[in-house]
Amino acid sequence: MRKNHQAQEDAYVQLARKTIEEHVRTGKQIKVPDGLPEEMYRERAGVFVSIKEEGMLRGCIGTIQAVRASIAEEIIYNAVSASSKDPRFVPVEPQELDKLTISVDVLGGMEKIDSPDMLDVKRYGVVVTKGYRRGLLLPNLEGVDTVEDQIAIAKQKAGIGYAEKAELERFEVVRHY
Repeated sequence: MRKNHQAQEDAYVQLARKTIEEHVRTGKQIKVPDGLPEEMYRERAGVFVSIKEEGMLRGCIGTIQAVRASIAEEIIYNAVSASSKDPRFVPVEPQELDKLTISVDVLGGMEKIDSPDMLDVKRYGVVVTKGYRRGLLLPNLEGVDTVEDQIAIAKQKAGIGYAEKAELERFEVVRHY
């Protein structure tokens, strides 16, 4: 089952998987390989790498905006972080590698919005900001069914109180499985 799923992974997820496997087994970070789609070398964007094990979140780290020179570099950096530096989880162990499902979200541009009415939990992710505190929640997540839930979770991640007013931004993603 899992091997069949891996065979269907696109280049974005294959790069994240290769990065995670190498880092977990050797502690090393891979270099950007040859043979990727051209846009992965040329384009820049924020990227989130999400890891699940048997349907449960196992790690998720990303960048809201591009920090590195390419999407490929962003994926490599965030895949290492998601597998070893997510403070909610212990680092991924070698015996878990065969059980992992990985997705890569490439973020579109941020758009300031005036009202939660401009959100749709299936289509848009949200960024909440109050001063230096900032939290992000990706779109179309299992168990997040309302805009209110989406904003509340993003505020919680940022350390912003539920009743505190925060600036809102929305964004779309291209999710790779």
